Amino acid sequence: MNTDPQRGARRCGCTLVHHDSRLVVVTGGPGAGKTALLELARRDLCEHVVVLPEAAGIVYGGGFPRRPDASSRRAAQRAIFHVQRELERAAVEQGTAALVLCDRGTIDALAYWPNDPEQFWQDVGSSAAAELARYTTVLHLRSPPASEYNHSNPLRIETAEQAAVIDVRIAEAWGEHPHHLRVDDRPDFLEKTQLAMGHLRDEVPPCCAR
Repeated sequence: MNTDPQRGARRCGCTLVHHDSRLVVVTGGPGAGKTALLELARRDLCEHVVVLPEAAGIVYGGGFPRRPDASSRRAAQRAIFHVQRELERAAVEQGTAALVLCDRGTIDALAYWPNDPEQFWQDVGSSAAAELARYTTVLHLRSPPASEYNHSNPLRIETAEQAAVIDVRIAEAWGEHPHHLRVDDRPDFLEKTQLAMGHLRDEVPPCCAR
């Protein structure tokens, strides 16, 4: 029985011991429903699907200073970038995950970076092209309108207006990705989730989709 909380819950009929892991990003502005979608994916998809925790949650939840000044914001985004990369590397190097679902990706940092994006890439030793190439698909859940914005997450400090701005910046940051899918907000959140799950199921390789 699968006991890893990061892996899909359903036993899989796939007999392959090794998989070439593909990274799929689930992103979106604050309150877009990423957490609910990834929890559903963890429950419903097979054991060869790994759902990574959010790097920002690890960084800020672990006590990294969250201050509004530019130097602190830059430090936080550099830290989040490196945590994200190591989470992805660990999942891929295990060799058993057919699909790795990332709660945001390295490109998301640009939506929160307070300066020239090129300075970010210099600081972390990478480039936009290199990071975009890491991910097979980007699934962007759009943020809800202000009237439906949920403040229940204790790590979510953005107002509804700030969330909308971040959502636009995320869309711009990922705009050059060749397989960038968007799920617009809907009055029925269940409908939005079902549409997004349909996209994730399409990413599961044939050996695990039977």
